[in-house]
Amino acid sequence: MFTTLSHIARLIGIVKTLARHDALWPLDPLAERLKPVRWLRGLLRALWGKPNQGRPGERLADALTALGPTYVKLGQALSVRADLVGEAVAADLSRLQDQLAPFPAAEARRAIEAELGRSIEDLFVEFGAEPVAAASIAQVHFARLPEADAGDFGGEAGDLVAVKVLRPGIETRFEKDVALFRWLARLVERLVPAMRRLRPVAVVDTFQTWIETEMDLRLEGAAASELRENCEGDEGFHVVRVDWERTGRRVLTIERLEGVNIDDLEGLRAAGHDIDDILERSSRIFFLQVFRDGFFHADMHPGNMFVAPDGRLCPVDFGIMGRVDRRTRFFLADILVGFLNRDYRRVADTHFDYGIVPPTKSREEFTQALRAIGEPLLDKPLAEISVARLLSHLFRTTERFDMETQPDLLLLQKTMLVAEGVGRTLNPRVNMWLMARPMIEDWVIANRGPEARAVEVVRDTVEALERLPKTLRRAEDTLARLSRDGARGGPTHETRIDRPGLSFWLPVIAAALIVLAVAEIF
Repeated sequence: MFTTLSHIARLIGIVKTLARHDALWPLDPLAERLKPVRWLRGLLRALWGKPNQGRPGERLADALTALGPTYVKLGQALSVRADLVGEAVAADLSRLQDQLAPFPAAEARRAIEAELGRSIEDLFVEFGAEPVAAASIAQVHFARLPEADAGDFGGEAGDLVAVKVLRPGIETRFEKDVALFRWLARLVERLVPAMRRLRPVAVVDTFQTWIETEMDLRLEGAAASELRENCEGDEGFHVVRVDWERTGRRVLTIERLEGVNIDDLEGLRAAGHDIDDILERSSRIFFLQVFRDGFFHADMHPGNMFVAPDGRLCPVDFGIMGRVDRRTRFFLADILVGFLNRDYRRVADTHFDYGIVPPTKSREEFTQALRAIGEPLLDKPLAEISVARLLSHLFRTTERFDMETQPDLLLLQKTMLVAEGVGRTLNPRVNMWLMARPMIEDWVIANRGPEARAVEVVRDTVEALERLPKTLRRAEDTLARLSRDGARGGPTHETRIDRPGLSFWLPVIAAALIVLAVAEIF
């Protein structure tokens, strides 16, 4: 009871802030269903409402910024869910700036010493008195390593590092806010059945996982390390090294980068960089992360990508990363190639074959819906074609065809939208995704052609054969238990069970699997 009253009290403060920014429209679904909510909405607008000329998404972004760090992060999470808030609102929320006033450097020093168990003087010969960046979860200070440790770390900038420190007490604040979000999501699912399809509780669960990952800086360091390993041989791309000796749950130390923000055209030209080459490499590297590795940087706004003096692209901030498993990569490649070739039947078949659209739906109607999505977008000049917007329109067909929400693809679509914006800033006459089209088509041929399918079938067959002995042993154990139960006078006491041994079944099943594999190949 006390928890519910606490949630209600905090909720009143939230809706008051929403009213002040004319951002009460998220209450509309509840207001249409429940008169008390409709009356409350009207009362809030009368007491605190102020007319605002901005778009709904802009007004909501302003309100979330005023509410604090958890709500900024919530807005960023919702910017991925165009199916939940609409494309225009999602676009406005994606522009939320994750910037807050810094906390004192003395607190940062205490946090580092408590986490690493060493004094600042022992860890660094210099530590910046003022932070160089302050976000909702952490802030960053520049520092210098002792000469003896700089060589071991081997940073590109020698002994210069950037130290990221979590805000004091941030975990407790997020825990309370997430508990409120979950209470609200359950309330919405109970009161508005139509919203259950969008799974608001699952959205909160995903948000909580995202935040918990960001608040363990060891995981961010591990993500940077994995991305660096994946891209070690990619020319023109550099991922920072992690100083694990000076990294813990609340502290992350990485090599310091020098460079120009990727959207600073004047700065890039002044440094002598080839803008078109930067765009081409950005497209290629993003393609490799998604399709080759299935692991990509999912927070690639301009502030997180620098161009080093030697021209290499250097990402930072690895708190939000995306993963795409092999099956999803195949699905994504098939629908992208299908759309770009205007082969809408292929795109439809892909959705049905992967179980994204239920088999009870009409394949012909879905093909027609895909054509309605693709033609208006693909008829534009090449430079104006937006693959991210195409995916956004595709995901918005979920309600009509009962498509399952694909969280990984939603995150990828949002990342692609940001990348497209950066690409158009660099050169509005060039489409970065069409530059990557030959690579996507070659990847499909290499991974989906007859030879690749043969290799995949053989691999699956070998894996199945490796599992056979264990599976058959479990089957024999089950049969033995049934036989014993029968001997005790159980339900099968009159049934005589003859159990062929492993030596009989293994060749039979192996032969059947090999025959199926050969039939699949040819």
